[in-house]
Amino acid sequence: MKQRSLRVAARLVWPITSPPIEHAAVLADDAGRIVAVGLDGQVPRPPGAREVRYPDAALLPGLVNAHTHLELHFLGGAAPEGDFFTWIQHMRHVRDTAPAEAYQEGARAGLRECWRHGVTTVADTGTSGATARALGELGGRGVYYQEVIGPDRRDAERAFGTAAKASEELRAKAAPAVQVVLSPHAPYTVSPSLLEQAVAFARAEGMPLAMHLAESAAETELISAGAGAFAAGWQERGIPLPEPARSPIAWADRAGLLGPDLLAIHAVRADAFDVELLAERGAAVACCPRSNRSHGHGNPPLGELIGAGIRVGLGTDSVASVEDLDLLAEARLARELAGLDAVAALRLATVGGAAALGLEREVGSLEPGKWADLALFELGSEMQAVAAPESAELASALLAGGEVVATYVAGRRVFGDS
Repeated sequence: MKQRSLRVAARLVWPITSPPIEHAAVLADDAGRIVAVGLDGQVPRPPGAREVRYPDAALLPGLVNAHTHLELHFLGGAAPEGDFFTWIQHMRHVRDTAPAEAYQEGARAGLRECWRHGVTTVADTGTSGATARALGELGGRGVYYQEVIGPDRRDAERAFGTAAKASEELRAKAAPAVQVVLSPHAPYTVSPSLLEQAVAFARAEGMPLAMHLAESAAETELISAGAGAFAAGWQERGIPLPEPARSPIAWADRAGLLGPDLLAIHAVRADAFDVELLAERGAAVACCPRSNRSHGHGNPPLGELIGAGIRVGLGTDSVASVEDLDLLAEARLARELAGLDAVAALRLATVGGAAALGLEREVGSLEPGKWADLALFELGSEMQAVAAPESAELASALLAGGEVVATYVAGRRVFGDS
Protein backbone atom coordinates (compact mmCIF):
# COMPACT_ATOMS: atom_id res chain seq x y z
CA MET A 1 0.00 0.00 0.00
CA LYS A 2 1.34 3.41 -0.96
CA GLN A 3 2.19 5.65 1.96
CA ARG A 4 0.05 8.76 2.36
CA SER A 5 1.35 12.19 3.25
CA LEU A 6 1.79 12.83 6.96
CA ARG A 7 1.03 15.88 9.10
CA VAL A 8 2.41 15.86 12.66
CA ALA A 9 1.47 18.62 15.10
CA ALA A 10 3.11 19.11 18.49
CA ARG A 11 3.24 21.51 21.41
CA LEU A 12 6.71 22.52 20.20
CA VAL A 13 8.57 21.92 16.94
CA TRP A 14 12.31 22.53 17.02
CA PRO A 15 13.98 22.36 13.58
CA ILE A 16 17.42 22.66 15.31
CA THR A 17 18.65 25.05 12.60
CA SER A 18 16.13 27.65 13.79
CA PRO A 19 14.41 28.41 17.13
CA PRO A 20 11.59 26.27 18.60
CA ILE A 21 8.10 27.02 17.31
CA GLU A 22 5.17 26.84 19.71
CA HIS A 23 2.00 24.99 18.58
CA ALA A 24 3.52 23.96 15.27
CA ALA A 25 3.43 21.18 12.70
CA VAL A 26 5.48 19.34 10.07
CA LEU A 27 4.02 18.13 6.78
CA ALA A 28 5.64 15.30 4.80
CA ASP A 29 4.69 14.18 1.30
CA ASP A 30 3.81 10.61 0.33
CA ALA A 31 7.49 9.91 -0.40
CA GLY A 32 8.40 10.76 3.20
CA ARG A 33 10.11 14.11 2.61
CA ILE A 34 9.30 17.31 4.48
CA VAL A 35 7.35 19.92 2.50
CA ALA A 36 6.41 22.39 5.25
CA VAL A 37 7.40 23.34 8.82
CA GLY A 38 5.70 26.10 10.76
CA LEU A 39 2.83 27.24 12.93
CA ASP A 40 0.05 24.68 13.15
CA GLY A 41 -2.45 27.07 11.62
CA GLN A 42 -0.20 27.81 8.66
CA VAL A 43 0.99 24.34 7.65
CA PRO A 44 -1.32 22.93 4.92
CA ARG A 45 -3.76 20.07 5.52
CA PRO A 46 -3.85 18.15 2.23
CA PRO A 47 -6.93 15.99 1.63
CA GLY A 48 -6.27 12.41 2.68
CA ALA A 49 -3.17 13.20 4.71
CA ARG A 50 -2.62 11.28 7.92
CA GLU A 51 -2.88 13.68 10.85
CA VAL A 52 -1.24 12.98 14.20
CA ARG A 53 -1.12 15.29 17.20
CA TYR A 54 1.22 15.27 20.19
CA PRO A 55 -0.06 18.10 22.42
CA ASP A 56 2.43 17.42 25.23
CA ALA A 57 5.55 16.74 23.18
CA ALA A 58 8.43 18.44 21.44
CA LEU A 59 9.09 17.39 17.84
CA LEU A 60 12.75 17.31 16.79
CA PRO A 61 14.68 15.84 13.88
CA GLY A 62 15.56 12.20 14.44
CA LEU A 63 18.91 11.77 16.14
CA VAL A 64 21.99 10.59 14.21
CA ASN A 65 24.08 7.87 15.87
CA ALA A 66 27.48 8.21 14.18
CA HIS A 67 28.93 4.89 15.36
CA THR A 68 27.26 1.60 16.25
CA HIS A 69 27.87 -2.14 16.09
CA LEU A 70 24.26 -3.31 16.11
CA GLU A 71 25.12 -6.88 15.10
CA LEU A 72 26.72 -7.26 18.56
CA HIS A 73 23.53 -6.35 20.39
CA PHE A 74 22.96 -9.98 21.34
CA LEU A 75 25.92 -9.73 23.72
CA GLY A 76 23.95 -7.40 25.99
CA GLY A 77 26.91 -6.47 28.15
CA ALA A 78 28.09 -10.07 28.38
CA ALA A 79 31.55 -9.36 26.97
CA PRO A 80 33.99 -9.54 29.90
CA GLU A 81 35.77 -6.31 30.69
CA GLY A 82 39.47 -6.20 31.37
CA ASP A 83 42.33 -4.70 29.47
CA PHE A 84 41.45 -3.65 25.93
CA PHE A 85 43.68 -6.21 24.21
CA THR A 86 42.01 -9.07 26.10
CA TRP A 87 38.59 -7.66 25.27
CA ILE A 88 39.49 -7.50 21.58
CA GLN A 89 40.60 -11.14 21.66
CA HIS A 90 37.28 -12.09 23.21
CA MET A 91 35.44 -10.22 20.48
CA ARG A 92 37.49 -12.06 17.84
CA HIS A 93 36.38 -15.34 19.41
CA VAL A 94 32.74 -14.20 19.35
CA ARG A 95 33.01 -13.28 15.67
CA ASP A 96 34.47 -16.68 14.87
CA THR A 97 31.92 -18.76 16.81
CA ALA A 98 28.59 -16.89 16.99
CA PRO A 99 25.85 -18.23 14.65
CA ALA A 100 24.67 -15.97 11.84
CA GLU A 101 21.18 -15.70 13.31
CA ALA A 102 22.58 -14.27 16.56
CA TYR A 103 24.02 -11.38 14.56
CA GLN A 104 20.78 -10.92 12.66
CA GLU A 105 18.58 -10.93 15.75
CA GLY A 106 21.05 -8.62 17.44
CA ALA A 107 20.92 -6.12 14.59
CA ARG A 108 17.12 -6.10 14.63
CA ALA A 109 17.01 -5.60 18.40
CA GLY A 110 19.69 -2.92 18.26
CA LEU A 111 17.87 -1.00 15.56
CA ARG A 112 14.63 -1.09 17.52
CA GLU A 113 16.46 0.18 20.59
CA CYS A 114 17.89 3.05 18.55
CA TRP A 115 14.38 3.99 17.48
CA ARG A 116 13.24 3.82 21.12
CA HIS A 117 15.86 6.46 21.89
CA GLY A 118 14.83 8.73 18.99
CA VAL A 119 17.68 7.73 16.65
CA THR A 120 16.64 7.54 13.00
CA THR A 121 20.03 7.31 11.23
CA VAL A 122 22.82 4.93 12.21
CA ALA A 123 26.39 4.62 10.98
CA ASP A 124 27.10 0.98 11.67
CA THR A 125 30.25 -1.07 11.24
CA GLY A 126 30.26 -4.86 11.13
CA THR A 127 31.52 -8.02 9.51
CA SER A 128 28.34 -10.05 9.05
CA GLY A 129 26.19 -7.65 7.01
CA ALA A 130 23.38 -8.18 9.53
CA THR A 131 22.73 -4.49 10.11
CA ALA A 132 22.46 -3.71 6.40
CA ARG A 133 19.88 -6.47 6.09
CA ALA A 134 18.01 -5.41 9.24
CA LEU A 135 17.80 -1.80 8.05
CA GLY A 136 16.23 -2.93 4.79
CA GLU A 137 13.95 -5.46 6.42
CA LEU A 138 12.60 -3.10 9.10
CA GLY A 139 12.66 0.12 7.07
CA GLY A 140 15.52 1.96 8.75
CA ARG A 141 18.02 4.50 7.51
CA GLY A 142 21.77 4.19 7.79
CA VAL A 143 25.26 3.81 6.47
CA TYR A 144 26.64 0.30 6.82
CA TYR A 145 30.44 0.04 6.82
CA GLN A 146 31.60 -3.45 5.87
CA GLU A 147 34.73 -4.02 7.90
CA VAL A 148 38.00 -4.84 6.17
CA ILE A 149 40.28 -6.92 8.43
CA GLY A 150 43.75 -8.37 7.80
CA PRO A 151 46.87 -7.38 9.75
CA ASP A 152 49.29 -9.49 7.66
CA ARG A 153 50.38 -7.65 4.53
CA ARG A 154 51.14 -11.00 2.89
CA ASP A 155 47.41 -11.75 2.98
CA ALA A 156 46.19 -8.33 1.84
CA GLU A 157 44.85 -9.39 -1.56
CA ARG A 158 42.67 -12.16 -0.13
CA ALA A 159 41.45 -10.03 2.80
CA PHE A 160 40.49 -7.15 0.54
CA GLY A 161 38.77 -9.45 -1.95
CA THR A 162 36.66 -11.00 0.81
CA ALA A 163 35.49 -7.62 2.14
CA ALA A 164 34.90 -6.13 -1.32
CA LYS A 165 32.82 -9.13 -2.37
CA ALA A 166 30.74 -8.98 0.81
CA SER A 167 30.07 -5.27 0.39
CA GLU A 168 29.17 -5.72 -3.28
CA GLU A 169 26.64 -8.43 -2.47
CA LEU A 170 25.09 -6.34 0.28
CA ARG A 171 24.98 -3.25 -1.94
CA ALA A 172 23.14 -5.15 -4.66
CA LYS A 173 20.33 -6.00 -2.23
CA ALA A 174 20.35 -2.86 -0.07
CA ALA A 175 17.25 -0.74 0.40
CA PRO A 176 17.38 2.83 -0.99
CA ALA A 177 17.79 4.28 2.52
CA VAL A 178 20.83 2.08 3.22
CA GLN A 179 24.31 2.97 1.97
CA VAL A 180 26.86 0.12 1.98
CA VAL A 181 30.53 1.15 2.03
CA LEU A 182 33.86 0.02 3.55
CA SER A 183 35.62 0.41 6.87
CA PRO A 184 39.20 -0.73 7.32
CA HIS A 185 38.77 -1.78 10.95
CA ALA A 186 41.73 -0.37 12.92
CA PRO A 187 45.52 0.04 12.77
CA TYR A 188 45.95 -3.11 14.87
CA THR A 189 43.88 -5.26 12.48
CA VAL A 190 44.76 -3.80 9.06
CA SER A 191 48.13 -3.83 7.30
CA PRO A 192 49.27 -0.70 5.44
CA SER A 193 49.00 -2.52 2.09
CA LEU A 194 45.43 -3.61 2.84
CA LEU A 195 44.54 -0.09 3.92
CA GLU A 196 45.94 1.34 0.69
CA GLN A 197 43.88 -1.12 -1.38
CA ALA A 198 40.69 -0.25 0.49
CA VAL A 199 41.32 3.48 0.13
CA ALA A 200 42.05 3.21 -3.59
CA PHE A 201 38.93 1.13 -4.20
CA ALA A 202 36.64 3.41 -2.18
CA ARG A 203 37.95 6.58 -3.83
CA ALA A 204 37.53 5.06 -7.30
CA GLU A 205 33.93 4.15 -6.44
CA GLY A 206 33.15 7.46 -4.70
CA MET A 207 32.48 5.72 -1.37
CA PRO A 208 33.02 7.23 2.08
CA LEU A 209 35.28 5.38 4.53
CA ALA A 210 35.47 4.88 8.27
CA MET A 211 38.17 3.56 10.58
CA HIS A 212 38.68 3.17 14.32
CA LEU A 213 41.63 5.47 14.98
CA ALA A 214 43.61 6.58 18.03
CA GLU A 215 41.33 4.70 20.42
CA SER A 216 43.72 3.10 22.90
CA ALA A 217 47.21 3.29 24.38
CA ALA A 218 47.96 -0.21 23.04
CA GLU A 219 47.16 0.95 19.50
CA THR A 220 49.46 3.94 19.85
CA GLU A 221 52.26 1.73 21.21
CA LEU A 222 51.96 -0.62 18.23
CA ILE A 223 52.12 2.17 15.65
CA SER A 224 54.64 4.50 17.25
CA ALA A 225 57.06 1.99 18.76
CA GLY A 226 56.20 -1.52 17.61
CA ALA A 227 55.59 -2.37 21.26
CA GLY A 228 52.77 -3.26 23.62
CA ALA A 229 50.10 -5.95 23.67
CA PHE A 230 49.04 -5.64 20.02
CA ALA A 231 52.66 -5.78 18.83
CA ALA A 232 53.25 -8.90 20.93
CA GLY A 233 50.13 -10.46 19.46
CA TRP A 234 51.34 -9.77 15.92
CA GLN A 235 54.75 -11.24 16.68
CA GLU A 236 53.22 -14.39 18.17
CA ARG A 237 51.35 -14.89 14.89
CA GLY A 238 54.44 -14.17 12.79
CA ILE A 239 52.97 -10.97 11.37
CA PRO A 240 55.51 -8.29 10.34
CA LEU A 241 55.21 -5.13 12.42
CA PRO A 242 54.18 -1.90 10.67
CA GLU A 243 56.70 0.80 9.88
CA PRO A 244 56.54 3.23 12.83
CA ALA A 245 54.69 6.55 12.64
CA ARG A 246 54.31 9.31 15.20
CA SER A 247 50.67 8.35 15.83
CA PRO A 248 47.89 6.16 14.43
CA ILE A 249 46.38 9.20 12.71
CA ALA A 250 49.71 10.05 11.06
CA TRP A 251 50.05 6.38 10.06
CA ALA A 252 46.63 6.48 8.42
CA ASP A 253 47.49 9.69 6.64
CA ARG A 254 50.65 8.12 5.25
CA ALA A 255 48.46 5.46 3.62
CA GLY A 256 46.25 8.16 2.09
CA LEU A 257 43.22 7.54 4.31
CA LEU A 258 42.61 11.03 5.70
CA GLY A 259 40.24 13.15 3.64
CA PRO A 260 36.76 14.69 3.61
CA ASP A 261 35.29 11.23 2.95
CA LEU A 262 36.72 9.74 6.17
CA LEU A 263 34.90 9.19 9.44
CA ALA A 264 37.59 8.72 12.10
CA ILE A 265 36.03 6.77 14.95
CA HIS A 266 37.01 7.61 18.57
CA ALA A 267 40.19 9.76 18.20
CA VAL A 268 40.65 9.55 21.97
CA ARG A 269 44.45 9.68 21.73
CA ALA A 270 44.57 12.50 19.18
CA ASP A 271 47.05 15.17 20.27
CA ALA A 272 47.34 18.74 18.95
CA PHE A 273 49.30 17.58 15.89
CA ASP A 274 46.66 14.94 15.09
CA VAL A 275 43.78 17.37 15.52
CA GLU A 276 45.45 19.82 13.16
CA LEU A 277 46.07 17.03 10.65
CA LEU A 278 42.45 15.89 10.75
CA ALA A 279 41.31 19.48 10.26
CA GLU A 280 43.69 20.07 7.35
CA ARG A 281 42.48 16.93 5.58
CA GLY A 282 38.81 17.75 6.21
CA ALA A 283 38.11 14.43 7.96
CA ALA A 284 35.16 13.97 10.31
CA VAL A 285 35.20 12.33 13.76
CA ALA A 286 32.69 10.14 15.60
CA CYS A 287 33.21 10.41 19.35
CA CYS A 288 31.89 7.73 21.73
CA PRO A 289 32.72 9.12 25.19
CA ARG A 290 30.85 6.52 27.27
CA SER A 291 32.50 3.62 25.45
CA ASN A 292 35.91 5.25 25.83
CA ARG A 293 35.40 5.57 29.59
CA SER A 294 34.13 2.00 29.85
CA HIS A 295 37.35 0.67 28.31
CA GLY A 296 39.58 3.01 30.31
CA HIS A 297 40.86 4.82 27.23
CA GLY A 298 40.25 8.30 28.61
CA ASN A 299 38.22 11.09 27.06
CA PRO A 300 38.25 12.30 23.46
CA PRO A 301 39.54 15.88 22.97
CA LEU A 302 36.07 17.07 22.01
CA GLY A 303 36.66 20.73 22.69
CA GLU A 304 39.81 20.75 20.59
CA LEU A 305 38.15 18.86 17.73
CA ILE A 306 35.19 21.23 17.65
CA GLY A 307 37.45 24.25 18.05
CA ALA A 308 39.47 23.14 15.02
CA GLY A 309 36.32 23.21 12.88
CA ILE A 310 36.19 19.44 12.47
CA ARG A 311 32.82 17.86 11.75
CA VAL A 312 31.99 15.91 14.91
CA GLY A 313 29.17 13.48 15.59
CA LEU A 314 28.39 11.25 18.55
CA GLY A 315 28.12 7.47 18.64
CA THR A 316 27.12 4.95 21.25
CA ASP A 317 29.36 2.09 20.07
CA SER A 318 27.82 -1.29 21.02
CA VAL A 319 26.21 -2.77 24.12
CA ALA A 320 29.39 -4.83 24.42
CA SER A 321 30.91 -1.53 25.60
CA VAL A 322 28.00 0.49 27.04
CA GLU A 323 24.78 -0.40 28.81
CA ASP A 324 22.39 1.03 26.20
CA LEU A 325 22.14 2.94 22.91
CA ASP A 326 20.93 6.22 24.43
CA LEU A 327 22.54 8.90 22.26
CA LEU A 328 21.41 11.71 24.57
CA ALA A 329 23.50 10.11 27.32
CA GLU A 330 26.49 10.59 25.01
CA ALA A 331 25.43 14.20 24.45
CA ARG A 332 25.25 14.81 28.21
CA LEU A 333 28.78 13.50 28.69
CA ALA A 334 30.03 15.41 25.63
CA ARG A 335 28.61 18.58 27.13
CA GLU A 336 30.55 17.94 30.32
CA LEU A 337 33.81 17.05 28.58
CA ALA A 338 33.90 19.98 26.17
CA GLY A 339 32.20 22.61 28.33
CA LEU A 340 29.41 22.95 25.78
CA ASP A 341 26.06 24.59 26.28
CA ALA A 342 22.99 22.36 25.96
CA VAL A 343 22.16 23.49 22.43
CA ALA A 344 25.67 22.72 21.15
CA ALA A 345 25.56 19.28 22.77
CA LEU A 346 22.20 18.49 21.17
CA ARG A 347 23.45 19.69 17.79
CA LEU A 348 26.21 17.06 17.95
CA ALA A 349 23.49 14.40 18.08
CA THR A 350 21.55 15.86 15.14
CA VAL A 351 23.08 18.18 12.53
CA GLY A 352 26.58 17.41 13.78
CA GLY A 353 26.19 13.69 13.20
CA ALA A 354 24.55 14.29 9.83
CA ALA A 355 27.47 16.49 8.71
CA ALA A 356 30.03 13.97 9.95
CA LEU A 357 28.40 11.33 7.72
CA GLY A 358 28.02 13.66 4.74
CA LEU A 359 24.23 13.48 5.07
CA GLU A 360 23.54 17.07 6.08
CA ARG A 361 21.33 17.63 3.02
CA GLU A 362 19.18 14.64 3.92
CA VAL A 363 18.76 14.47 7.71
CA GLY A 364 19.67 16.19 10.97
CA SER A 365 17.23 19.10 10.94
CA LEU A 366 13.60 19.78 10.03
CA GLU A 367 13.68 21.60 6.69
CA PRO A 368 11.72 21.23 3.45
CA GLY A 369 13.37 18.69 1.17
CA LYS A 370 14.90 16.64 3.96
CA TRP A 371 13.53 13.29 5.08
CA ALA A 372 10.70 13.34 7.61
CA ASP A 373 12.79 11.54 10.23
CA LEU A 374 11.19 12.71 13.45
CA ALA A 375 11.68 12.18 17.18
CA LEU A 376 8.98 13.26 19.63
CA PHE A 377 9.97 13.84 23.24
CA GLU A 378 7.52 14.11 26.11
CA LEU A 379 7.58 17.51 27.78
CA GLY A 380 7.54 17.61 31.56
CA SER A 381 4.99 19.75 33.34
CA GLU A 382 7.53 22.53 33.88
CA MET A 383 8.28 22.79 30.16
CA GLN A 384 4.61 22.63 29.22
CA ALA A 385 4.04 25.73 31.33
CA VAL A 386 6.75 27.72 29.53
CA ALA A 387 5.43 29.85 26.70
CA ALA A 388 7.66 29.95 23.60
CA PRO A 389 10.76 28.53 25.33
CA GLU A 390 14.20 29.47 24.15
CA SER A 391 16.39 26.82 22.51
CA ALA A 392 18.63 26.65 25.59
CA GLU A 393 15.70 25.92 27.91
CA LEU A 394 14.34 23.19 25.67
CA ALA A 395 17.75 21.62 25.06
CA SER A 396 18.48 21.51 28.79
CA ALA A 397 15.14 19.87 29.47
CA LEU A 398 15.68 17.24 26.80
CA LEU A 399 19.20 16.42 27.93
CA ALA A 400 17.95 16.10 31.50
CA GLY A 401 15.99 13.05 30.44
CA GLY A 402 13.36 13.66 27.80
CA GLU A 403 11.46 10.43 27.10
CA VAL A 404 10.81 9.52 23.48
CA VAL A 405 7.13 8.94 22.78
CA ALA A 406 7.33 8.33 19.03
CA THR A 407 9.88 8.01 16.23
CA TYR A 408 9.28 8.29 12.47
CA VAL A 409 11.55 7.36 9.56
CA ALA A 410 10.58 8.95 6.24
CA GLY A 411 7.12 9.65 7.59
CA ARG A 412 6.54 6.09 8.83
CA ARG A 413 6.15 5.49 12.55
CA VAL A 414 8.71 2.96 13.75
CA PHE A 415 8.30 3.46 17.50
CA GLY A 416 5.47 4.58 19.79
CA ASP A 417 1.74 5.01 19.51
CA SER A 418 -0.07 7.66 17.49
